[in-house]
Amino acid sequence: MSEPSLKERAREELRNYAIVAAYLYVCFGAILLYKTALLREEGVAFLPHGLAAIKALILGKFILIGEAVGVGTRAHGRSLISSVAYKTALFFLLLIALSVVEELVVGKVHGRSLAETIAEFREHAGLETLATSVLVLLILVPLIAFKEFRRRKLV
Repeated sequence: MSEPSLKERAREELRNYAIVAAYLYVCFGAILLYKTALLREEGVAFLPHGLAAIKALILGKFILIGEAVGVGTRAHGRSLISSVAYKTALFFLLLIALSVVEELVVGKVHGRSLAETIAEFREHAGLETLATSVLVLLILVPLIAFKEFRRRKLV
């Protein structure tokens, strides 16, 4: 069987990206809808148009970058459950690291120094950041499990 052409690989990569980003968009959209409902009850107007889509596109690309560099490839000999848990943990750590880098770049683009960006991040870090991190971890579990099922040809 011949090697797929560059065009075929690009098409498959774009398809994978679209699927991952769509899944993340639905998950983040549901979370933001819930957050909007809670804040409205408290009289706070909050409607983050496009925030779920932007986050889904960014984190979707981070996941594909992780796959491209081989994150979790050492889990291939493990059981299905341990493989999913291992890969989920690795991708979670990758997403956290790349999200921090993203925040630093955004701060720089907005003219803030590294120290100002870190201080702002620390100011906002707390229970909400922890809750968001746990939700991202829970969102990753079915995504990684589905990918592992497909890799093992169980789906």
